[in-house]
Amino acid sequence: MNKLITLSNKKKIQSNINEIILTAASRQNLVLEHSCRTGRCGVCKASVLSGDTKAIKEEVSLTDDEKEKGLILTCCRTAITDITLDIEDQAELANIEIKTLPCRVNKITKLNNDVLEVTLRTPPNNTLEYLPGQYIDVIGAKGLRRSYSIANAPRNDKKIILNIRKVENGEMSDYWFNQAKVNDLLRLEGPLGTFYLRDKAAQNLILIATGTGIAPIKAILEKLEQYETQQFKNIYLIWGGRTQQDIYWQPVFKNLLLKFIPVLSRAEDSWQGEKGYVQEIVLRNSINLTESIVYACGSDRMTQSAKLLLTQNGLNEKDFYSDAFVSSN
Repeated sequence: MNKLITLSNKKKIQSNINEIILTAASRQNLVLEHSCRTGRCGVCKASVLSGDTKAIKEEVSLTDDEKEKGLILTCCRTAITDITLDIEDQAELANIEIKTLPCRVNKITKLNNDVLEVTLRTPPNNTLEYLPGQYIDVIGAKGLRRSYSIANAPRNDKKIILNIRKVENGEMSDYWFNQAKVNDLLRLEGPLGTFYLRDKAAQNLILIATGTGIAPIKAILEKLEQYETQQFKNIYLIWGGRTQQDIYWQPVFKNLLLKFIPVLSRAEDSWQGEKGYVQEIVLRNSINLTESIVYACGSDRMTQSAKLLLTQNGLNEKDFYSDAFVSSN
């Protein structure tokens, strides 16, 4: 017997027996907050207000305390009774088509010893429509698939830029760093994920990134610069790396009042900038978190730590958006 899932904005989802909640929503053209879809990132976390659910996959990113409070991951659970969830659908994404396209490598640029910038081009009559902040899956030989955030806002030439980090002993990484050539034919699937700039105004916009987590943040900033009016008085970009070579990009935006704060966790003696972890730098700069919206992208450890620290210091939990990179080879 089908179960009824009711969201906090009163929209309803019919769920089949043993159907994962996130899948049921997608089947009915409703997009719920999510990222990795494997239970590891925690982005699809939701509070169950009524009813019962059952875990089909392990909810890796949930703590015991969160489980006791009735939190679940919608990518891991099915409804076993009618349920009510304290989440809303992402209406902005409902009409964006997820599709699989052929693409060719247009350009490969080395940004540092560990990161490549790869530009992809799609067929002129079959291009990808997406919101800045979303990601794609690139599909290579033998169906090998990896996820990469898009590092640019939509452009007139429809090209897609990726920042790709080298992964030790990684199969796809070996392709990118040792085999890839201009005009190689690949496939991509997307757009994926729910990391994008919401239509919400605030005093402060805080963008936090570590490593290649800067890619979707860069895309969001490019989109912000195109707006005629700004919804934020102050914009802070806090980007963390281990050493100076990890800060491989410098933001230049003529139309944005942007404060850029690079941070190193293993700073050399010559480094004159901030040292430590990105979430700590937010507090160190005395930004009023009660008047802020935060977008964070990087490791799942960073995003979860940032959310905990910043909400403990005044940030509304519903004003924290994240895309956690979970490791794969």
